[in-house]
Amino acid sequence: MLMRTRVIGVDCATDPAKTGVAFGYFYDGRVNVERALVCSKDDKPGEVIADWVAGSEGRTLIALDAPLGWPKAIGGALCCHEAGAGIEVEPNLLFRRETDRFIQRTIGKTPLDVGADRIARTAHAALALLGNLRRLLNMEIPLAWSPDFTQSVAAIEVYPAATLKVRGIRSDGYKKPGDRGEREAIIEALATLMGLPKDVSAMSERADALDAAVCLLAAGDFLVGCAVPPE
Repeated sequence: MLMRTRVIGVDCATDPAKTGVAFGYFYDGRVNVERALVCSKDDKPGEVIADWVAGSEGRTLIALDAPLGWPKAIGGALCCHEAGAGIEVEPNLLFRRETDRFIQRTIGKTPLDVGADRIARTAHAALALLGNLRRLLNMEIPLAWSPDFTQSVAAIEVYPAATLKVRGIRSDGYKKPGDRGEREAIIEALATLMGLPKDVSAMSERADALDAAVCLLAAGDFLVGCAVPPE
């Protein structure tokens, strides 16, 4: 696909000051990162991303590191449930999506259970961010189910840890402030796979910014048709 697409990565969090964002371009099978940063209470994620989208031409794909949906079984099981009554659905079907089970079967890494873990709050924040972007931009932002999406702006869910692992790059042990050396090693590996800006200090200093850049690599996988769609 030779169409130039703007890609925006979001390492979602409930706190704007822990939300990493990155933007770049996908063209001719390669992602080039223009900038990666961590937002703040003054530079809110929705406003930063809206500025990037408003100034772009052509398509934009937003790749969010957060679950964008809940397991199908949880809605049916809980809608009429009364306190103290049994639930006839096994936990893995109730709390874990087929997407998550597929990742575990395929690469041996299990995402956090959106139906039972603190990641649910991050998912809520990610959906609120998408809603805010729709209001700020006054446009629909549907989920993209194909690399050939025709909407001007669309979104996908990504999982940076899986993106790193399938490429043989470390996918844990780099999140803490003192793990700068580990982050720099990841950045060095990423530089062989995508274009990076001259200044990568934000990614070296904060895992949030680094993960946002990895979201762009995952977006590139989607755009070249390497992402496995749900059945």
